Amino acid sequence: MPNLPDLEAWAIFAKVVELRSFTAAAEDIGVSKATVSKAVTRLEKALGVQLLHRSSRHLSLTESGRDLAGRAQQLLSLGEETEDAARDEASNPRGLVRLAAPMSFGIAHVGSVLPDFLARYPDIAIDLHLSDDLVDIVGGGFDAALRIGALADSSLKARRLGPVDRHLVASRDYLERWGEPKHPSDLKDHECLCYAYLPNPESWRFTGKNGEEVHVRPSGPLRANNSDAMMSTLKAGLGIAIIPDFMLADHDPDRELIPLLTDWSAPPIALHLVTPPGSERPARVTLLLDYLAETLTKKCADSRISAPKAE
Repeated sequence: MPNLPDLEAWAIFAKVVELRSFTAAAEDIGVSKATVSKAVTRLEKALGVQLLHRSSRHLSLTESGRDLAGRAQQLLSLGEETEDAARDEASNPRGLVRLAAPMSFGIAHVGSVLPDFLARYPDIAIDLHLSDDLVDIVGGGFDAALRIGALADSSLKARRLGPVDRHLVASRDYLERWGEPKHPSDLKDHECLCYAYLPNPESWRFTGKNGEEVHVRPSGPLRANNSDAMMSTLKAGLGIAIIPDFMLADHDPDRELIPLLTDWSAPPIALHLVTPPGSERPARVTLLLDYLAETLTKKCADSRISAPKAE
C-alpha cells in the first residue's frame, strides 16, 4: 500500500516559499526553524529532487521547486479553507445528520420532537431512517441510532436514556373466551402474538418476585416485525402479547387491555442513544444528540405506566 502524502511537509514548504525564509516560516507557523528545515528535507528525500538552494544568506527555488511551489500553495490554501469551514460549522452548525430509530417509537416519539429542533437550527437537516431491524450504524453511514433493548457488547458508544417496561396484556374479550393465565407455563395453551425482533423470539422469559425464572415457547396466529402491526389483532381478542409501556400509552390510553401475570416480569430493557466509536463529531450531530437525550429521557419517563392488577 503506498504511503500517504506528507501534507504537513508540503504545507511547510509552501509557507517557506511564501515568506522566502525558514526563520519567518517557523515564526509564522509557531514551530522551530529546525522543524521547518527537517520537513523540507524530508519532502525532498521522499520526492528525490532538491526544492531549494540554501546558503547562509540566500534561499531560492530550484527548477523543480518552482514547478511544485504552486501546487504546494494550493494544498496549503485548501487545508486552511477546510479548517475555516470546520470552525464556521462549529459556530454555525449546518449540514445533514443521519439518524436511525425503531419504527413505532420513531413515529410516535422521535417525529414529534424534531420540529422544535429543526426550527431552532434551520441550517441542519435530518435524514430519519425508521426500521425495527438492527441497522449497521457504521456501515450504513449513520451518525446515531436509537435502540430499545438490552444492548450487546460492541465498539459502539451508548447513552442510556431510560428504562422501558414491558407488560403481558390481552383484551377482555380474549380473557372471557380463553381464561386468564395464572402462571407463565400456562401460556403454552394460549394464542400468543409474537414480536419477531426480540433477541430470542422463540422463547419468552419471565422472572417471578421470588427469583423463579420460566421460559415459554410462544405460538399463535401472528408474528410481526413491528409492534404496531400486532395492536389491532391484540385488541380484536385474538391473542396475548408482550407490549412495551410506550406502546400502551400511545395505543391504549383508556386501559382497555388487561395486564396479566403482574407478579412476573419480562427481562429489563431500555432506550439507548448509540453512536459510532470515537469522541470527535460535528457540532450538528452533538446538538441533535443532546436534544434527543433531553427530550426523549423525559418522554421515556412520562410513558412509563404502573401495571394494575387485572380485575
